[in-house]
Amino acid sequence: MRRAIEVAERGRGQVRPNPLVGCVLVKDGEVIAEGWHDHLGGLHAEQMAIHDAEEKGHNTNGAVAYVTLEPCNHFGRTPPCTEALLWAGISEVIVAHGDPNPLVRGNGISVLEEAGINVEIGLLEDEAANQMREFLHWCKYRKPFVTVKIATDINGSVDDLSEDAGRFTSQECLVKVHELRKDCDAILVGSNTVIRDDPSLTVRLVETDRQPLRVVIDPNNRIPSNSKILNDGFGTRHLNEDFRGLEAMLDMLGDLEVQRLLVEGGPTTIAHFLEQDLVDEFILVKSEVVHTEPVLAEFDLSEDKFGKVSQTNWGNESVTIYSR
Repeated sequence: MRRAIEVAERGRGQVRPNPLVGCVLVKDGEVIAEGWHDHLGGLHAEQMAIHDAEEKGHNTNGAVAYVTLEPCNHFGRTPPCTEALLWAGISEVIVAHGDPNPLVRGNGISVLEEAGINVEIGLLEDEAANQMREFLHWCKYRKPFVTVKIATDINGSVDDLSEDAGRFTSQECLVKVHELRKDCDAILVGSNTVIRDDPSLTVRLVETDRQPLRVVIDPNNRIPSNSKILNDGFGTRHLNEDFRGLEAMLDMLGDLEVQRLLVEGGPTTIAHFLEQDLVDEFILVKSEVVHTEPVLAEFDLSEDKFGKVSQTNWGNESVTIYSR
C-alpha cells in the first residue's frame, strides 16, 4: 500500500477534479503490476495496473489489489473500476480509504463483496487521506482547501517600496512556487497586488496541461483594464462584489470544482482570510534579503490555530509550512 501511495503521486497536478489514486497488484507474494491515475480522462489506477500486468505477461486471476481509494462503480470518463477488477479475476482488494463521493460512498466495496471478493479497508488510511486531502475536503464541505503562500525578507517585510515591484526570492524558489501553482485549481489575489505587481499568476516553469483559474477580489473596480490577467486569454474571475465574509466566494469556487485555492495576495487579503478563519495551510517563505523601505506584516499563526508541519528550503529561502 505504501508503494501504491508513492505511484499515485505521479498524477499530481494532472487529475483534478479526480483524486490521486494508486494501485499495486500482488500475486503469490510478489508485485506483478502497478498503476496510477495519470491524467483526467485517462485510465484509473486499477485499470492501468491491470493493463500493466497484461503487458508484462502476468495472469491477474487470483491476484490481490492494493488500492489507495475505494474503486468506483459508476460510468464517468472511464468505465467502473469494479468491473475491471472483476474481469481481471482479482480475488482480494485492500483499500486504504473509502470514497466520500456520493456516486461511490461504499457502493464500490459492496459490489465487490457481493461478487465474492474479499475486501479490507483502512490500511495506511491516514497516509492516503493526507495525499487526497483537498479532494476529501471538497467532498465534505464543497469548498476549496485554502493554502496561503507569502514571501518576506529577513525581517518580515513583504515589499520594498524603494524599488519597483519585483521578485526578491531565488530562481529555485520560483520553480517551487510554480510547482505549487500546478497543484492548485485557482489562485487568488487582491486588487493591490494586481496594481502593484501586474502578475500573470500562471504556471510557466514546470510542464502542465492546464492553467489555474485566476481570481481577483476588487470590490471597487480599481485594477487597470490593461492588466495581464484580464488580457492574456487565460481564465480570470474579476470579483467586484463585496465579499467581506468570503464564505460566499468559497461556495462559488466550490461549485466550480475548485478543490485547492492558493492565496498569493498581499497582507491585507491574507489578513482577511485569517480573520475569517478560512485558512487551512500557510506557507511562509523567508528570504535573506533586507528591504530598504520595508512593508512589514504580521500574521496570527498561534499554536491554538496552526501547527508547524515542516521546515524546508526552496533554493536560498527557508520555508515553514503551517497547517490548521
